[in-house]
Amino acid sequence: MSSIMAAIDLKVSSTAYNIWRIGVTHDPTEHKQYWKETEKQSTTYWSQWQADSLSDAHDIEAHFIGKGMKGGTGGDLSARRTVYVYVF
Repeated sequence: MSSIMAAIDLKVSSTAYNIWRIGVTHDPTEHKQYWKETEKQSTTYWSQWQADSLSDAHDIEAHFIGKGMKGGTGGDLSARRTVYVYVF
């Protein structure tokens, strides 16, 4: 969890948190395509990390939303599947 948080901090370090979006997904490829094609958002600066658990992923997401990143907690995610944290 701490390594993902450090990587995100490093990625966004020279910018404001509020220009970034964070999320959690089981399928980062599908989610990236959704944001690009359906929501018409630029995913040029997309990065993703595999979390150790759904709980860790939600904690990371909540931490950065608290710092001002766009995003929302929730979604229908299973604790039994691989989970990813993404930012763009």
